[in-house]
Amino acid sequence: MSNLAAKYKSVRSTTRSLAARLSAEDQMVQSCPEASPVKWHQAHTTWFFETFVLRPFLASYRPFREEFHRLFNSYYLSLGDEIPEKKSRTTFSRPSLDEVLDFRAYVDQEIENFFARAFDREAARLIILGLNHEQQHQELALTDIKHAFFSNPMRPLYESVALPEEPAHPLPKMQWLNFESGLTEIGYSSNAEDPLDFCFYNETPRHRVYLDPFQLANREVTCREYLEFMLDDGYLRSSLWLSDGWEKVKEARWEAPLYWERDSNDEMGWRVFTLSGGFGLSLLLDTPVCHISFFEADAFARWRGCRLPTEAEWESVSRQVPRRGNLLGSGRLHPASAREKGADQLFGDCWEWTASAYTGYPGYKLLPGALGEYNGKFTSGQMILRGGSCVTPADHIRATYRNFFPPTTRWQFTGIRLATY
Repeated sequence: MSNLAAKYKSVRSTTRSLAARLSAEDQMVQSCPEASPVKWHQAHTTWFFETFVLRPFLASYRPFREEFHRLFNSYYLSLGDEIPEKKSRTTFSRPSLDEVLDFRAYVDQEIENFFARAFDREAARLIILGLNHEQQHQELALTDIKHAFFSNPMRPLYESVALPEEPAHPLPKMQWLNFESGLTEIGYSSNAEDPLDFCFYNETPRHRVYLDPFQLANREVTCREYLEFMLDDGYLRSSLWLSDGWEKVKEARWEAPLYWERDSNDEMGWRVFTLSGGFGLSLLLDTPVCHISFFEADAFARWRGCRLPTEAEWESVSRQVPRRGNLLGSGRLHPASAREKGADQLFGDCWEWTASAYTGYPGYKLLPGALGEYNGKFTSGQMILRGGSCVTPADHIRATYRNFFPPTTRWQFTGIRLATY
């Protein structure tokens, strides 16, 4: 229980630290349909502990404010109350930020009281789930505030220092890593005897898959390589695009990744917005291209005569390499150029689009009750991404982790790794 208490304090402290750089006004902004205000993130992650741990497991618990049970519910319809529309979250001027912070402190104290009681295995599992849920929202808060600041004509900075200079080293040439055919296993192997062992249910059950021989690129696609696609009229050639992707290109008038703007002062003609401000593309050419949709990733792969890897291919390779990379703890908050020989950047930098649609694994079963809504009801119209990003907490990611977003998603740190047969 002491290990769990320490983990709880660490995760909650990270959220406070990430939000501390933002004003109350910053934390009210919701600049795109996918995003939520940072104040809401802080309240919702606290609501999770109150709803799924304190209310059912602590008989003496009294809710901070009963109205919060409905106000900060995201999508758990089985809890009964009508949930406010997501787009309305930016109108929640009340409760104030101070009251939300008081809510967090109140729940933290009650969780501390809970830790002082007898150990409950099921409650411990739910606390671990809540902490991983909060780490997801830490990443979402950073991508949401990045979009908010980009939407602001003043282009404020989240991080007031320049991107750290990268070591002087040559970028590894893109090469193919060869993998043989055969049966392999993917998915998380849960330890039911350990209440602190964790994965999301969509990572189970572990099961066998057959892989044909394949090749995987040793690193992610860079801004320089993606610019070549753009200069070859990649956004103007319908033959490169899936039908829905081509319709989205025309509708949204895409001509470059999100956060790229034309800039005649840069020798490459573009400027890239980051959490540390805008930088000429010429300074970032060897860093991974990011903030692109599945449709853009697929079109680029088609242009290169390649494809995107399946999630089974990706996992079979990633479990063979150390789980390290440019993640949240590096403080860079932007993808960095590759530097390792062999398979590099499998963890951190950018979530990598795969060719796999999001669906349940063979034998997958929903959790009973409201928590069955966590991942299970989204297995339609979404694509799998793997590997984490530069704003993913290091102890949150693993080789079996399955992220998923609609194929038009761009506001996350999403990138490309190529594959071929």
